Amino acid sequence: MYVAVKGGEKAIANAHALLAKEGRGAEQFPPLESGAVAGQLAVLVARVMNEGSLYDPELAAQAILQAQGDVLEAVTLVRSYRTTLPRFGYTEPVDTARLPPQRRVSATFKDLPGGQQLGATFDYTHRLFADSGVDGPLLGAGADVDHAGEMPRVADLLGAEALMEPVPEPSSSGDPEPADLTREPTVFPMSRAERLQSLARGDEGFLLSLAYSTQRGFGRTHPFAGEIRVGEVEVEFVAPGLGFPVPLGRIAVTECHMVNQFTGNADTPAQFTRGYGLVFGRAERKAMSMSIVDRALRAEEFGERVVAPAQDEEFVIHHADNVQATGFVEHLKLPHYVDFQAELGLVRKLNAEREENA
Repeated sequence: MYVAVKGGEKAIANAHALLAKEGRGAEQFPPLESGAVAGQLAVLVARVMNEGSLYDPELAAQAILQAQGDVLEAVTLVRSYRTTLPRFGYTEPVDTARLPPQRRVSATFKDLPGGQQLGATFDYTHRLFADSGVDGPLLGAGADVDHAGEMPRVADLLGAEALMEPVPEPSSSGDPEPADLTREPTVFPMSRAERLQSLARGDEGFLLSLAYSTQRGFGRTHPFAGEIRVGEVEVEFVAPGLGFPVPLGRIAVTECHMVNQFTGNADTPAQFTRGYGLVFGRAERKAMSMSIVDRALRAEEFGERVVAPAQDEEFVIHHADNVQATGFVEHLKLPHYVDFQAELGLVRKLNAEREENA
């Protein structure tokens, strides 16, 4: 229960002015521009776009500036803006199998068909601060590849030997209407497509912790990074009255296939199973964590016991959304005077009764 707060308009206005002043920083430095943030902090921008469920690097950069670098506040701003946008329809399914990778790595095969492409990565850098003013050679960029078809997916290679779980055949009636978790209430159990949608917009830190927990024994996953690709894909939309897809542009994505061993059962032979992650921008940690948690949530599908938090669908989905989590935690800063006075009176009464009985 809250109480009405009156007479604080001037204090709130002063707080906003102070926030803007502190956010501006020292006057001797030029103010940051959203274009610089979008271009130089691409990983941060990708996180805000993913958890904000909106692909717009410029808008995400503006949100980061307005939030003074507070990721969760920036995500909240992006989601709030997203609710004001009209819905025109759904784009065509993106063909990530032909994603021309700027980066493509696999931990499963040394001599991967098509080769490894290191691209831009922190994986091989020393964890020391470097002088940003010193120019140096670009290491591990990899050779340019003209056609992504020269880089078959690891999952497809294993599938050709019947060592990977088969992909479900498409329905004769076509793809079902996509679920939209931003417009429809969450109902358990969820389909895998709905879970993936929720995980894609889930908090990166929370998913990372869950993925880590499964590797420490709180789950039944022993994952191998089958393949991680970073690149741009074309998005198409079938406009009403045209009857054919029209390219809208290209978006940067990160895709991850995790490969997990499955010993089989009476109905299924021993094979590898997969976890999947697909996110906006350059966000490998998020895609990897998402794919590990995706596989953990498929426990019942493979007849595995659900014994860990990462395997519990309701636990994962209900707590992965950082906007809900932020609101519920930060609402504790609001006045709770009546509630506290009630509990304070109860504690005093219990102590008084205890002293009388003593």
